[in-house]
Amino acid sequence: MGALADTTTLNEAARRGVDLCRQGEWEEGMQVLGWVAERSPQAAELPSLFYSYLGYGIAWRQHKPHEGLLLCEHAVQREFYQPENYYNLARTHLLAERRLSALRAIEQGLRIDPDDDRLLELIEEIHLRREPVIPFLPRSNALNYGLGFLRHHLLRLLAQ
Repeated sequence: MGALADTTTLNEAARRGVDLCRQGEWEEGMQVLGWVAERSPQAAELPSLFYSYLGYGIAWRQHKPHEGLLLCEHAVQREFYQPENYYNLARTHLLAERRLSALRAIEQGLRIDPDDDRLLELIEEIHLRREPVIPFLPRSNALNYGLGFLRHHLLRLLAQ
């Protein structure tokens, strides 16, 4: 009976951690999810959203996108019918600078729920492109390409 109580407690804590992350309380949510991860047995049956949010949190907060991707992919394998898992997988792919993989994850999630607001917002965000640096030259022009590359990397540095 003790093992069942421990599993129930871990599942409740995992749900609480996910809820905190959903509400934007990432620091507290990641503490709870980390606590669950430390205490759960290897074969524990935790909710797939636990792995999904833990994966995205590790990628985003700890700057370990490849570790996060493994957890998000595990979540999708466990519950392929959960659009929120695809949302976190797509966001984690973006952190790993894998734009096409993120788009594929979004498309898979939208096949399950074509009206999922988070996935629809994310795909819009990804599809937004800046104007070419020199608007009268085509986007494919070498000068526009090079200046766009520099602009992209400078903006990323400034955002850090």
